[in-house]
Amino acid sequence: MLARMTEQRGEFDGGQQPRIEHEQVPAHGESSEWFESKVPQPQASERLVRAMHRELSAAEFTARRRQRRVFLPVFLFLATCVSTFIAGALNWDPGTYIATDLAGRQIAAGWQQGLIYAAAVIGILLTHEMGHFLQTLRYRVPSSLPFFIPVPFLLTGTMGAVIGMEGSRADRKQLFDIGISGPWAGLLVALPITWFGIQQADVMKQSGPIVLGDPLIFKLMAHYLRPDIAADAILNKNNPLLMAGWVGMLITGLNMLPISQLDGGHVIYGLFGRRAIWVARAFMVAAMLYIVLDEHYNWVLMLVLVIMLGVDHPPTRDDRVKLGWGRWAFGFLSLAIPVLCFTPVLIS
Repeated sequence: MLARMTEQRGEFDGGQQPRIEHEQVPAHGESSEWFESKVPQPQASERLVRAMHRELSAAEFTARRRQRRVFLPVFLFLATCVSTFIAGALNWDPGTYIATDLAGRQIAAGWQQGLIYAAAVIGILLTHEMGHFLQTLRYRVPSSLPFFIPVPFLLTGTMGAVIGMEGSRADRKQLFDIGISGPWAGLLVALPITWFGIQQADVMKQSGPIVLGDPLIFKLMAHYLRPDIAADAILNKNNPLLMAGWVGMLITGLNMLPISQLDGGHVIYGLFGRRAIWVARAFMVAAMLYIVLDEHYNWVLMLVLVIMLGVDHPPTRDDRVKLGWGRWAFGFLSLAIPVLCFTPVLIS
């Protein structure tokens, strides 16, 4: 599951690369100043770099916004609404029902549960992505609308959402704000949903075929809201609000891992600049050791995807911009999000 921001290459203004005009070399004896004024290669190279990383004007940003794709994001959003509804109506076990030709009957019986789950999980994902999107509008960083990822046969019904942006147009502080806004916006919706879900939850029996692990924040909230539940008990996710909260926490925790283009990668880069690559690389080594030594191979696909995206964070338009003490404090506080929301033991 991913709800991350992807990096796209910026286009040069006008869609064309600057041309280098070739002129005849002067005859022997002419002034050597000709070479200083006529050889363009270094200046052209510098202009290319500046064109890729400079801030867009209001007119340029408006033109980019008008070119933004709409049909595909809207189609994927509606498809994800349907896929999450089906997942909830089929008790988050679509494979079993489809294999026995009982899907239609179960959807008719569980449609209310499906609607509640779909509304809750879509609300979390949409709020998360709009946290990113509104910040890109604020800083005039070209970005796409959110692309939701429907997966009808997955127990969650979705793999989250992604938003594409030209991160090279943002400076260090702007990218920090864009990256950190999504997880916190999503948490503002996920926390009350989880709150009500825990109040309605019962304890999962270990004899069940699939047991979804609880993140630390579930255990803390259950200890406060449901002192009757044992500390080592696992909550039964077979209620729509709790399952939506579980998906929201999982996606938020994943996105705040301190790697490359994930939200946590943007936050770490904002805090530490180019030294963030050592944090990302150390985390990747620790993740590999955890997967191999504890045999949690359900995370291998996620690890491969992260490696394909790249572990190191690319530079921003201006890495010299200071965050200020307020953003520093908020950034370090946000590093607790993956600790609280991530589920190391996903399925047992």
